Amino acid sequence: MSAGAKAHLRRLWPSTLRVRLFFILLVGLAVAYGLSFTVLYVERYMSAKAVMLGTLESDLATSIAILDRLPASERPEWLERLSRGAYHFVLGPGLPGVPDTSGRGSEIAGKIEEAVGHRFPLTVVAIPGETERLQAHLTLSDGNPLTIDVTPRGVMPIAGWLPYVFAIQMMLLVLCTWLAVRQAIRPLTHFAAAADALDPERKGPALSEEGPSEIAHAARAFNAMRERIRQYLDERVQILAAISHDLQTPITRMRLRADVADDSAEKDKLLLDLAEIERLVQDGIAYARSAHGNGEKFSRIDLASFIDSLSYDYQDTGKPVSVVSTIAGTVSTKPHALRRILSNFIDNALKFAGAAEIGVERREQDIVITVMDRGPGIPEDLLQAAMQPFFRLEQSRNRETGGTGLGLAIAQQLTTAIGGSLKLYNRRGGGLAAEITIR
Repeated sequence: MSAGAKAHLRRLWPSTLRVRLFFILLVGLAVAYGLSFTVLYVERYMSAKAVMLGTLESDLATSIAILDRLPASERPEWLERLSRGAYHFVLGPGLPGVPDTSGRGSEIAGKIEEAVGHRFPLTVVAIPGETERLQAHLTLSDGNPLTIDVTPRGVMPIAGWLPYVFAIQMMLLVLCTWLAVRQAIRPLTHFAAAADALDPERKGPALSEEGPSEIAHAARAFNAMRERIRQYLDERVQILAAISHDLQTPITRMRLRADVADDSAEKDKLLLDLAEIERLVQDGIAYARSAHGNGEKFSRIDLASFIDSLSYDYQDTGKPVSVVSTIAGTVSTKPHALRRILSNFIDNALKFAGAAEIGVERREQDIVITVMDRGPGIPEDLLQAAMQPFFRLEQSRNRETGGTGLGLAIAQQLTTAIGGSLKLYNRRGGGLAAEITIR
């Protein structure tokens, strides 16, 4: 099979597990049921045909024997009595026909010959016409010709109501298949929903451990995993807090010793290094706490007032931060976390572009807050990597500017904590935009 044919088959194959299972089960059961119905139909057809041909042979043998024994003058009176739905008798040579080559005609001719018992000369021919018709010509004992005109009828091996029952059974088959697939897929849906909603900070309800033993075992394993993650994050915060506490003391001693030292270039370099170490420690602690959540509760805020207050705080210090668009209404969020996220982006915009713009808009049920600048932006292939911890871009956005590579990572973690999503993209005409979507 060519690669193109394989790709075409992959496109035709359903993409969801639910549809795949439904298709496989339905087709398999339908084929099995269809084979059973076919076997029953063929067996009933063969039985019905055998009964019909056997009855034809018996009736013809009796009728021919009666006509052969009757006087020639009385035979016309008996023709109607001895005729049946599929055949009737005609006194005389009948119609000229053509040799019959059909299998069905051969079977009927054989039964007529068996009924005659080879006592009378017999010729079976087909009479041309719109319907299938046979005539058997024979000569009775007294020399008079007799014609048997046969109009074969179709064999109906099943009752007329049986197809309706078959249709109802197929609908039941589809329904049962759908219920079986739904029952099998439901645990996967619950697992996916639980994984999407996984938040070690929030002590939500545990995944239900009821159901079949395999599902219950998987649910217990998932709940245990969530608990281990929560414990791991707690332990990480405690370790980083302890490290921060232990580092503060030697850093403070080194700063005091540097302060009392004589002024020199080496002293200035030492103070810069100490400031950088202290900043790294503080940012590391901030990132760990943002990853685990800061314990802040959700509350409703007036979004327009919140954005205006944030921009006024910067404007009061002479920073060019403006609000280009806003909306009316309230939103449920963590105010301090949201302020820190926006402040992080505004500070970056001021640092690399000299000015920042804030835009707020509503997209369907979501609220989108965008912080924009006209700085150098970020290369397209590094936009995702820029939000990784301790990632610093070369050129303008490096350690020389005072960054530690944790600002965007902290913003990403805090955005997740408030139930939103973060997106970075370069603006047309130059500059960077940081877009926060709050659901």
